[in-house]
Amino acid sequence: MNLSRRHLILAVSAAAFGTAQAARYEGQTFADSLALGGSPLVLNGTGKRQVAWLKGYLAALYLTRRANTPDEAYRTPGPKRIEMRILIEASTMELVKAVDKGMGRNCTEPEKLAVAERQKQFTTVIASVGKVRKGDLITIDYLPERGTVLTINGKVWGSTIPGADFYTAFMKVFLGEKPSDTKLRAGLLGQAVD
Repeated sequence: MNLSRRHLILAVSAAAFGTAQAARYEGQTFADSLALGGSPLVLNGTGKRQVAWLKGYLAALYLTRRANTPDEAYRTPGPKRIEMRILIEASTMELVKAVDKGMGRNCTEPEKLAVAERQKQFTTVIASVGKVRKGDLITIDYLPERGTVLTINGKVWGSTIPGADFYTAFMKVFLGEKPSDTKLRAGLLGQAVD
């Protein structure tokens, strides 16, 4: 069943029964809705980061309303969440490289200049984690009144990174025109993935 059809079935079920539903993807359950910063968010889509046969992580995108395109996701008001469920042990330097490369490929020169110091601050925090292990849960939240917050297994790491522009630049790592994984982008946007 493709993701769009699955989300439609879950939404109809939730409306019919008045209860929150959960989406299953790759054997894991993702909440169909959650609250963040006092606002309700809905599961926009799920995807998998995989290189050849090696599965790195599962990801989910939560927004205040569904978005079918990257621009709609960037412009969606209110809090946002990217959730990552780690499938292998790895150095967080791999995530640092992915963030740096993804922002470099997908942000314009003015965007890169505007977020450069905050990007460095964010990747320094990620690097300080050292390693992630199978089963770890990473959330990267955007709270309009505060900024971007990195949480690993329920523990907040580092300081909040201010600015909606920074979170949009970070989202471009996953949703930009040159993402590291086109299937992951499609999944996060709720599109069918082969």
